[in-house]
Amino acid sequence: MKYALINSVIYTKDEILRDYAVVVNGEHIEAVIPQSELESGIKTLDLQGHNLTAGFIDLQLNGCGGVMFNDQTSVETLEIMQATNLKSGCTSFLPTFITAPDEGIKSAVKIMREYLNKHKNQALGLHIEGPYLSVEKKGVHRPEYIREISPEMKDFLCENADVITKLTIAAENPTINYTPDFVKSGIVVSVGHSNATYDVAKAAFRKGATFATHLHNAMSPVSSGRAMGVVGAVLDSDVYTGIIVDGVHVDFGNVRLDKKVKGDKLCIVTDSLAAAGAGPELETFTFVGKTIYVKEGRCYDGNGTIAGASITMMESIKNAVEYVEIPLAEAIRMSNLYPARAIGVDDRLGSVEAGKVANLAVFSNDYQVIGTVVNGEWKAN
Repeated sequence: MKYALINSVIYTKDEILRDYAVVVNGEHIEAVIPQSELESGIKTLDLQGHNLTAGFIDLQLNGCGGVMFNDQTSVETLEIMQATNLKSGCTSFLPTFITAPDEGIKSAVKIMREYLNKHKNQALGLHIEGPYLSVEKKGVHRPEYIREISPEMKDFLCENADVITKLTIAAENPTINYTPDFVKSGIVVSVGHSNATYDVAKAAFRKGATFATHLHNAMSPVSSGRAMGVVGAVLDSDVYTGIIVDGVHVDFGNVRLDKKVKGDKLCIVTDSLAAAGAGPELETFTFVGKTIYVKEGRCYDGNGTIAGASITMMESIKNAVEYVEIPLAEAIRMSNLYPARAIGVDDRLGSVEAGKVANLAVFSNDYQVIGTVVNGEWKAN
């Protein structure tokens, strides 16, 4: 099916276009052209002046819409997460499976493979966060399962790299020494949940890690002029990093500083749990065997430890613009183009360009998502 999206403000990779149309043909964008050049008779969809951009890509999502991938590891859970994401303009994501026994990880890989055989350009492969972490920076991860990798599991992960997109490892965990093997197999290695020194973290990046998981959270900080920690190593390296812009995990002032340093390597992620997009009636849910409490949009375990977020990508962009003072066009790039580059899918996703997959988001100036396009198919909210 061929149609044109008209009457919108289009945020492409590097331009803001008015009086242009995005022509969708089948699953792809055929052209971005002046509306005056549209062929006569083409079916059109009037977006009534709203904003149009590439769909957002969340590189770290544990759950949403009332479900958690760790606790309900199924294709249906991923489908619920995708349907929930669309309401906030997020058309693609990395389902995140955190620290668990080997059987749990293998199950998540199996389910991811089943999902990818059924759906494309939506869930983009698995993000395995742990169990090869630091107990000191475990967050809500269960310490009894934190360990170094076995040779058998190392081989398993490399053999299934076609469905594993990202793997978070603490820089001081011996598993980090296998980074070249993971990278060679096609897995993005990310440093996270790490209490390492600056030097140890920098060594992990030299081994081939190209990402850092939720900057500032669960990582050793810049604690003095002499101790820079993992945070310092991330800021002083040319690696991508995700950041949670909910005002709870990271102070907005820190996000502002991080943006100045990291530029186009800073990606907005949600790190959200079941509470995101689930409505105010969800007060508790289970995450890796723990009861998580939701209060005023914040998620905590019984010890008061922050347990992921409850924010959406659209809400994150709003915060980036209104509280961090990042221009809207750049906040959008932090949510689609830069994440796509970080995991190597920018050849087909992450921007409004001819030839790209037609995964798009439409939202109003007050950050209400009007609808999305996924693989060329329009869906109104």
